[in-house]
Amino acid sequence: MTVSSGSAGWYLRRLSRMGPREVGGRVADAVRRRRWRSARPDAPSVTGARFTAVLPAGTIAAVPPDAAKRLVAEADRLMSGRAEYFGVERDDLADPDWFLDPRTGRRAPSVYAFDVPYRDEEAVGDVKQIWELSRHHHLTVLAAAYALTGDERYAERVAAHLRSWWAANPPLRGVHWTSGIELGIRLLSWVWVRRLLDGWPGAVELFEGDPVAHRQIWHHQRWLAAFPSRGSSANNHVIAEAAGQVAAACAFGWFPSSARWRADALRSLERQLRANTFGSGLNRELATEYHGLVLELGLAAVAEADAAGAPVPPSVRLVLLRMTDALAAVVDNRLRPPRQGDADDGHGLVVDGAGTDRWGSLLATGDAVFGRLDWWPAVTGADVRTPLLAALVRPYAKGAAATAVSRPASRPDHFADAGLTILRGPREIWCRCDGGPHGFLSIAAHAHADALSVEVRHDGIDVLADPGTFCYHGQPDWRRYFRSTLGHNTLQLDGADQSVSGGPFLWTRQARSRVLVADAGASGGGTARWCAEHDGYRPSVHRRRVELTAASRELRVVDEVRGPRRAVRLAFHLGPAITADLTGHRAELTWTRDGEDRSASLDLPGQLSWRAHRGESDPPLGWYSAGFGRKEPATTLIGTGFADGTEGFTTVLGFRG
Repeated sequence: MTVSSGSAGWYLRRLSRMGPREVGGRVADAVRRRRWRSARPDAPSVTGARFTAVLPAGTIAAVPPDAAKRLVAEADRLMSGRAEYFGVERDDLADPDWFLDPRTGRRAPSVYAFDVPYRDEEAVGDVKQIWELSRHHHLTVLAAAYALTGDERYAERVAAHLRSWWAANPPLRGVHWTSGIELGIRLLSWVWVRRLLDGWPGAVELFEGDPVAHRQIWHHQRWLAAFPSRGSSANNHVIAEAAGQVAAACAFGWFPSSARWRADALRSLERQLRANTFGSGLNRELATEYHGLVLELGLAAVAEADAAGAPVPPSVRLVLLRMTDALAAVVDNRLRPPRQGDADDGHGLVVDGAGTDRWGSLLATGDAVFGRLDWWPAVTGADVRTPLLAALVRPYAKGAAATAVSRPASRPDHFADAGLTILRGPREIWCRCDGGPHGFLSIAAHAHADALSVEVRHDGIDVLADPGTFCYHGQPDWRRYFRSTLGHNTLQLDGADQSVSGGPFLWTRQARSRVLVADAGASGGGTARWCAEHDGYRPSVHRRRVELTAASRELRVVDEVRGPRRAVRLAFHLGPAITADLTGHRAELTWTRDGEDRSASLDLPGQLSWRAHRGESDPPLGWYSAGFGRKEPATTLIGTGFADGTEGFTTVLGFRG
């Protein structure tokens, strides 16, 4: 059954996940939207505007040459009109249509913003495709290329695109005024565009001297102050809204409301960062890419406040510190973090070219701002963003001023509050075990039905892979598959998901998991053990045990189902680099890493009947999504049979060489 996010049934299900306070706030929002339809005030006049939040002298010279070269190459590609967004190549960016979805060819209507049915792909197109270009990350790349080279062609293209966008998107008209996260990230981009264009003769005329720019900036900030994400929607979106508001109110503090907007946004940032982050430092959405997005946004907001001399609540830096240490703890030897939950390739600030390691960049910035710990993995790549942010952020307190801050003395492997455990073995075996909450807040918008799933890598290669996300809107069958129980390395009963979906970003019943054992002994040469269970198939209970033995380089997974006889499907999704030869209940796995042949054997439970699936579409099965909007065939092994509670299902993955 297709669940629409615009049907009456969806609205009722969505309403059922809200508390009274949230309902009241949303009613007030609806009244305000109706009032704003006819009452659109002019922005206050601005005189004597100045931009003082410039980069300190020598900052640009500190950018590593390799990172600068990648950035300029990316800018030159943009100058030729070419870019790729979510798997779709575009060649029309010299003079873009800001309302075009290049995937479907549809254009979003230019009507009052709150009349745009942005969830309806038939009416609007793929809204992610439309929104992404208007986050103006491509303009920060072009502006950075100007700062690095002094070539005014980059600056002139930035100015042309901004003026084109401002003319096509007057306040409160069209799809780009419908979502707060878009406005927040766009404001952050504009601040950095102005900063990176400093020194270009046209910069003052483009921003401080242009009433159109003043009007756009003021209306963006007014919108964010009026319509914050609230209640069950206060996830990464509210962080982006607060970060964008902080950035603009600090750097473009030209309006009577600027001081109030800045203070309110800093308070919101403090409150929401704490609310969105476990004490261990992991993001509560349990979607790793959103951990990265929130960390980027938080660091960028702190940079703006520090540059403006605005006091930042101490807990903001503390949360960002813990998030950085947590990221350093969970990455594999190639600096790849878990592929958990939703991922949409979202970024807070883009000033780097293609090929820059996002996670290495974040760790490099963390090192520059907070200082690395001895157990952190080495970061060998270089990026543009780190020296730019580090030049603005006040150095983190050291010595006596930081005695109240406790950082891990050794690399954490178990995050009890998040239910995430990393088992590590010799020759760079990495295994993530999931025994945590289903997701964040009552709707768990970015969660997948993946309780007790495992993800296994060997030297950074996905062996047992989390297939990813692929899409959000417009392709319900694919959205349903990639967030389903069958779409993960776990066990499904009676053909149903462990948690019940009420829409593409809504879960109406959530499985509850608990970790029973977490002992990462393999990293010290012994056997690492993990055990957890969940109640998503009540009255049955699914319990899984995982053991990683260092000496034999063997991973053993035992699944038990306690309760009445149920139909079982046990799934193991192989990474796209893995070739599998399945015979009976044994699969021989082969792959190549850096020119070296690697192999493993996967002995599967003999009580089940096993079949390999690859690239099937009706229904979807056997796919891997490396990034949003992109998918490729990969082998999935499915075992079918019955569980009667008398014996477990044992799977053994043995690495060779």
